Amino acid sequence: MSDNKTAHNAAEYDEKISATIPFYNLFHQTVIEFVQSVEKSPDKWLDTGCGTGSLFIEAKSSFPETHFVLADPSEKMLNIARLKTATDKKRSFVLKDSESLDYESDSMDVITAIQCHHYLDEQARIRAVKNCFRMLKPGGIFITYENIKPLSAGGLPIALKRWENYQISKGKTQTEAKQNINRYEKEFSPISITQHIHLLNEAGFSAAEILWASYMQAGFWAIK
Repeated sequence: MSDNKTAHNAAEYDEKISATIPFYNLFHQTVIEFVQSVEKSPDKWLDTGCGTGSLFIEAKSSFPETHFVLADPSEKMLNIARLKTATDKKRSFVLKDSESLDYESDSMDVITAIQCHHYLDEQARIRAVKNCFRMLKPGGIFITYENIKPLSAGGLPIALKRWENYQISKGKTQTEAKQNINRYEKEFSPISITQHIHLLNEAGFSAAEILWASYMQAGFWAIK
């Protein structure tokens, strides 16, 4: 059993994730590019579901004056993040999930949630997104990447097969790839692109759009 909500134990997460999620490294690159386009120098950036701190490591050179808050419900993930960023000063850590974070309203310039809210059920996901909205300053940026549900029943088996084939192409055995695919709607609960945009609009964001999509993952941005 994993020591966090992902399919991989914290100690092997960085090694395994790129063989599981297609184009995973692009997620962080597009986040950084988008924030640079909208908010040149954010003061506070909350990365909820931060995992092992990889987004911070990639973003810190582009935003040297920004203080990053790295939040995750897994203590083992945070421990690895602490070790990976031990020489960095402009970051702090909190052992909480998105629903439980209690920073002041209107206090964050940027909030990111990368591959974490799809582990929540419908009501918990709504609470998590609304809490992120609450903590953002007016004009603040919310960016999330998630596993997604295809728009049609006929699209689901094709999407799952493509995702399975990708993992095999990256060195997983067929059994390993199938085990991960079988987590769909059992260990994580994806929603469609349309549902994501609706959720962001219902939370109160003034603008919400697709940032990126491929295979069974998509990124979204929203402005408070």
